[in-house]
Amino acid sequence: MAIPLIQQLRVGGYLLKQTLSGRKRYPLVLMLEPLLRCNLACAGCGKIDYPDPILNQRLSVQECLDAVDECGAPVVVIAGGEPLLHKEIDKIVEGITARKKFAIVCTNALLLEKKMHLFKPSPYFNWSIHLDGDREDHDRAVCQDGVYDRAIAAIKKARDMGFRININCTLYDGAQPEKVANFFDMVNHELGATVTLSPGYAYERAPDQEHFLNRERTKTLFRDIFRLGKGRKWSFSQSTVFLDFLTGNQTFHCTPWGNPTKTVFGWQRPCYLLGEGYAPTFKALMEETDWDAYGTGNYEKCANCMVHSGYEASAVADIVKHPFKALAIELRGPRTEGPMAPEIPLDKQRPAEYNYSKHVDEALERIGASKLEQAEAEAAAE
Repeated sequence: MAIPLIQQLRVGGYLLKQTLSGRKRYPLVLMLEPLLRCNLACAGCGKIDYPDPILNQRLSVQECLDAVDECGAPVVVIAGGEPLLHKEIDKIVEGITARKKFAIVCTNALLLEKKMHLFKPSPYFNWSIHLDGDREDHDRAVCQDGVYDRAIAAIKKARDMGFRININCTLYDGAQPEKVANFFDMVNHELGATVTLSPGYAYERAPDQEHFLNRERTKTLFRDIFRLGKGRKWSFSQSTVFLDFLTGNQTFHCTPWGNPTKTVFGWQRPCYLLGEGYAPTFKALMEETDWDAYGTGNYEKCANCMVHSGYEASAVADIVKHPFKALAIELRGPRTEGPMAPEIPLDKQRPAEYNYSKHVDEALERIGASKLEQAEAEAAAE
C-alpha cells in the first residue's frame, strides 16, 4: 500500500473519531461528479448515455463545496464524465484542499497537459489517470486509438512537475495476467505511479455488456495476477485487505454509504455505480435509503460486483475491527493459493428494477422548467 503518511494519519484519525462516537454508517470517500459529459465514449461506460440537456448540466463551485461540507468525508474523488471539461475545476480543487481534504481528480488525461498549469502540487492533491492496461488494451477499452500515448505523455509531464500520480485501472473479462503484470511493472517502476485496481462492473446502459467479470472469474483473474507479482514490489493506493478480497480470501458485504455520490441529479442511491434514485440532501441519503435492499445477495444488479467503490470501505471497516489480521495480510500480501472464502448466496436477492427513464424524465422536466423561468425573468426585465 502506498497511501502517503499524512493521508493515512488524517483518515485514521477520522476513522477513530467515527468508531469512538459509535456511528454505524459514515462516509469514507465522497464521489463528486460535477458533470457527466466526457470527451470519450468508452464501450464499458454507462455514465454518458444521457440526453444533451443533462450532459450540459454542471454543478457550480459552491454546490460542489457545499456537498464536501455536507458529507464530511476526508477524501473527495472528482469524477464524471471528464472533470477537466468543467471550466472551474481548478477552483473546486482549490476549495477542497483549503479544507484539508484530499482531492483526487480522475481524468482520461486528454486535456491534462492543457489544464495542468491551473493546479499546484500538494500533499492534499493528486491525479488519478484512467489506463486500462497497455497501449493495445487501453485504446481498445476507450474505443479510440492514440489515447494511451497521449495519457503517458501527460503523466510524465505531471510527474516531472511534482504532482502525485495514480493510475486507475479497470480490468475486464479476457484480461491476460502476464500483460497486466507487465503493465503494473511499467506503472510502478517507470512512471513512478501507484495503481487503483478494480474489476469491471456491468453498467446497465453500457454498450458492451459481454466483457464484464463475474465474481468467480474476478477472483481467479486476480489470483493469477498477484501470483505473478510475487517479489515485484507493486504499489497500490488501496488496502491489502481489499486486494485480498479480490483474490477470494475474504467474504465482505458491500458498504455503499462508504462512498456516497453527488451528481447533477442529487445524491445518488445507493452508490456510485447504481442510479436507483436520488436524495435531495446527504442527510436524506443516509437516513432514508433502504440500505438492506442493496448489495450482493440482496439485489440482482449487485450480484457480480466486487468494485472498490463498494468494498474498499468494507475492507477498511474490517481493518478497524481486526487490526492484527490486517497486519498479517499486509505482511504476506494477497493470498493466491488454497481454498477461497465462502461466497454470498444469491437465492434471496430481489429482481432488478430499471429506473433510468424515470430519473432522466424528471431531470429533463426540471431543466425545462428552469429555462422557462429564466426566459420569463429576462423578458420581464426587458
